[in-house]
Amino acid sequence: MSIYSDISENLQRGRAKLVRQLVEQALEEGCPAAEILNEGLMPGMNVIGEKFKRNEVYVPEVLVAARAMNMGMQVLSPRLKEDGVKAAGKVCIGTVQGDLHDIGKNLVKMMMEGKGIEVVDLGTDVSPETFVQTAIDEDCRIICCSALLTTTMDVMADVVKEAEARGVRDKVKIMVGGAPVTDAFCRSIGADKYTSDAASAADAAVELLCAV
Repeated sequence: MSIYSDISENLQRGRAKLVRQLVEQALEEGCPAAEILNEGLMPGMNVIGEKFKRNEVYVPEVLVAARAMNMGMQVLSPRLKEDGVKAAGKVCIGTVQGDLHDIGKNLVKMMMEGKGIEVVDLGTDVSPETFVQTAIDEDCRIICCSALLTTTMDVMADVVKEAEARGVRDKVKIMVGGAPVTDAFCRSIGADKYTSDAASAADAAVELLCAV
């Protein structure tokens, strides 16, 4: 079994310290940082994402796998920057204004990072102005809005309107998600993409970034 397979397998099992050690070992052995990411860490997170979609693993397993991914990336990120390796793209994510729930948002963030996307996490209770200003300042190509409360869903429409008002709607895709959100709602407010789970959101973000 190659060291990349070892990294992937242990990431899936949530063995964060061992993943960190294996990434360090791979670097010491001269493995390219991008190769460690693309053939070790990301495949492991992709397996977890697919299993999550099929209800074969649940939120706790995803969280421990994501923690292992993050431990590996702590070692790898400086080397990737040194090598000039760029992320697949940049997105900003947050739970909309008036809503303090963040588990779903955090899962989406972790899944996206597992796909090699750079994520700017705005946290919870995020205003439409903050979403759009961050996208402008950070050159994010996607804004991801999460809501768990039906009473806060309409803020997503305000994010779309704010992007239009600031003249960046044609440059920035807007993704929406959360328990009360539907594809019909997404279309009704003029957003670009709705997904029902975190793994699908990460896949959709990759597709959108590749299409831009």
